[in-house]
Amino acid sequence: MLEELSCENRVVGLKQTRRLLAAGHAGRVFLAKDADPALVEPLLAACRAVGVPAVTEFTMSQLGRAAGIAVGTAAAAVPSR
Repeated sequence: MLEELSCENRVVGLKQTRRLLAAGHAGRVFLAKDADPALVEPLLAACRAVGVPAVTEFTMSQLGRAAGIAVGTAAAAVPSR
């Protein structure tokens, strides 16, 4: 599942993930289980509201590595096809 984040048109970070979701183009959202709940809960609620699957089983460092960045990230998303 994390291999989806290696695609070239994925987005990384809370702000970019929120934008993709708001635009209606998110296919799947990844939220780090060790991120601050105050940051990720609103995004999780938005995913539920629009019916986009949200994966919450990985850590920030796992998401960062899968996305090809040197630091951890609280959120990442892949666009719908």
